[in-house]
Amino acid sequence: ITEAHLRACITSGLKIAGINAESAPSQWEFQVGIAEGIEAGDHLWLARYLLTRVGEDHNVDITFVPKPITGNWAGSGCHINFSTEETRAENGLEYILQEFLPKLEEAHCEHIEVYGEDNAKRLTGRNETALISVFSFAEGHRGTSIRIPLMTQEANSGYLEDRRPASNMNPYLATAISVSYTHLRAHETPEHLVCRLLLEKKK
Repeated sequence: ITEAHLRACITSGLKIAGINAESAPSQWEFQVGIAEGIEAGDHLWLARYLLTRVGEDHNVDITFVPKPITGNWAGSGCHINFSTEETRAENGLEYILQEFLPKLEEAHCEHIEVYGEDNAKRLTGRNETALISVFSFAEGHRGTSIRIPLMTQEANSGYLEDRRPASNMNPYLATAISVSYTHLRAHETPEHLVCRLLLEKKK
């Protein structure tokens, strides 16, 4: 199923970067990107659709709920890796630490609100997740809200990984709120930002 989905995405021209098995039974992951701005949501939404259609061909139900199996299993997330010109520039890691992270921490609750339904069942502080009520970050640590990848640390520039979004999150709202609080207009609602970006895209 995963390989058929990968082929369907490639044939459709979607920006799919890879697939891999995960720890829970029947749990797989696919990565979308590299994409710029609102394009990431377009490609993820269509990739989800194609996955459900491939599932139909194999008589398999596809679920995007963040905790499909109760118990001591990892849930399903939709991590967001993103960077800007500032974070990719020389000493970009300092920009992430001094500019991005304080803003993300301040708006932690606002982010959680748009990061998917039933995400509290997944963000328990166990199974490589952070506790939903606490904002945290670390370099190379998977049990945090924000992970600074080792390659970003080694290069002193690059991207960050937001590990809070659930697998059923709305990609437009999730990416919009991250960009809004870190890079664009502080405290612009994700709904307003998505609307504005869509209008700008049509021009």
